[in-house]
Amino acid sequence: MGGDSSSGRKSLGNINDLEKEAKKELDKGARRNTFLSFDYDDKKEVDLLRAHAKNEKSEIEFIDRSVKEPINSERADYIKQKIVERIRQCSQTVVYITEKTHSSDWVKWEVEKSIQLGKEVIAVHKGDTPPSHIPSCIKDNKIKVVAWKNLSDQI
Repeated sequence: MGGDSSSGRKSLGNINDLEKEAKKELDKGARRNTFLSFDYDDKKEVDLLRAHAKNEKSEIEFIDRSVKEPINSERADYIKQKIVERIRQCSQTVVYITEKTHSSDWVKWEVEKSIQLGKEVIAVHKGDTPPSHIPSCIKDNKIKVVAWKNLSDQI
C-alpha cells in the first residue's frame, strides 16, 4: 500500500486552540455557570437579582453557583476551599458592586481567585450609575463594569 502516508488528512493544529473554539461554540445560546460575588450585606439585593435571572422572560441566563448560605466564618480556610470549588465549576464570575463592596476582603479574594483560575469576571451594579467607590480589584484588573439591566449583553 505505498504512497503518501498523509492519507489526505489535514493537520488539526494546536489542540488548545481547537478546545477554546469548541467551548465558544458550545457556550453560544447556552446558560453559563456563574459564580456571583458580593458583599454579604447586599444579600437581599442579590437575591432579587437571582430571582430576576430565573424568570423565563429575563434575557439574563446563567446558573448561579455562588454560596447561598453563610458558611461558618470562623473557618476561613474551609470557606475558601468551598468557594474555590464553586468558582472552578463556573465559566465566569459576576461581581455585584455597591457603595460597600470596596471594603469587602471576601469580594477582593473571590475576584483575584477567579482571575487566577482563568475565569471571565464582570462587575455589575444596579441603576444607571456605578457606585462612586469601585473596588480596587475591579479597577486594577480593568474589569468591565455594567449595569445589571445590560448584563445579558455581556454574558
